[in-house]
Amino acid sequence: MYGLVFSLFFSRMDPEDAHHLAFRVIRALPTLGIGRVVEQFTKPDPSLAVETLGLTFPSPFGVAAGFDKDGFAVRGLGNLGFGHVEVGTITAIAQPGNDRPRLFRLIGDRALVNRMGFNNGGADAAVGRLSRLSRRRRRPVLGVNIGKSRVTAVEDAVGDYERSTRVLAPFADYLVVNVSSPNTPGLRGLQELDALAPLLEAVRAASGSTPLLVKIAPDLVDDEVVRICELASRLGLDGIIATNTTISREGLRASAAEIERIGAGGLSGAPLAARSLEVLGLVRANVPGSMCVISVGGVETAADVQARLDAGANLVQGYSAFIYRGPLWARQINRGLARVRRERGAAASVTV
Repeated sequence: MYGLVFSLFFSRMDPEDAHHLAFRVIRALPTLGIGRVVEQFTKPDPSLAVETLGLTFPSPFGVAAGFDKDGFAVRGLGNLGFGHVEVGTITAIAQPGNDRPRLFRLIGDRALVNRMGFNNGGADAAVGRLSRLSRRRRRPVLGVNIGKSRVTAVEDAVGDYERSTRVLAPFADYLVVNVSSPNTPGLRGLQELDALAPLLEAVRAASGSTPLLVKIAPDLVDDEVVRICELASRLGLDGIIATNTTISREGLRASAAEIERIGAGGLSGAPLAARSLEVLGLVRANVPGSMCVISVGGVETAADVQARLDAGANLVQGYSAFIYRGPLWARQINRGLARVRRERGAAASVTV
């Protein structure tokens, strides 16, 4: 049914307008009084619960940063069956992001290209919402993703991240340092070790007891991934998220003319799957077993999510396929994962 609605309606809308329309509906679920009713239909099976970062995640599957930039729809996304919601990217200073159009679909590739530019209301504006969310018992796990404000010079990035950390970390279940978006000038340069080490050290000191993770790009070469893993281990970070969007356009079905028309931005969705899985394997092999690894990039089905878990991810996130799969996406993933658990359990009992 949703496929037909997408084909006839959403695919004909501007992608950002379609996102805002769907977002308003999701945000309204708890306030309309139907959120808990929906939740009875979508909630994960208890067998899917994951213990990591000192937290209990009701499902290993959650929403990646970018969908809910300011933390307005966390409860509604939880009603839809997502085990955690990573809000953001939030910057210390409010910013409108890049000019529209800045979000594009590549339907034949099951992909998106975005150059949103961290559009958000800023850390100070988010505090009230996040503090209220943090006190609620019935909600998904809340991650907060922070990035550099566009007006802040790269050489002043540490202070910018520290400010966001001091404001937001007390209300986050976990905090993510985003140094890997391709849409903020100079940001990816912060992944270089000489810049990344002092940044992570400063944020670590400012974050207190809140678990801290770093999100990396798929466009790093393998040696760079390994070095970041070594740095994260040395600094005692709690986790790594792999990966953000890619600037690559290799292997797309879309025509060269369409790709040129869209222009710059981060590519997400199915074309990112292979590299995301490769980076996951590298990260898992080069960090302690106790470190949380979150895999994101190109997952669409329960089989995709299970493959990431089998490859060593503690948690898996998605975003782009939400546009193509619709509001029951998390339910489909959770039902599929539960079925895999039952089948593997049955097979194990037969073997024994």
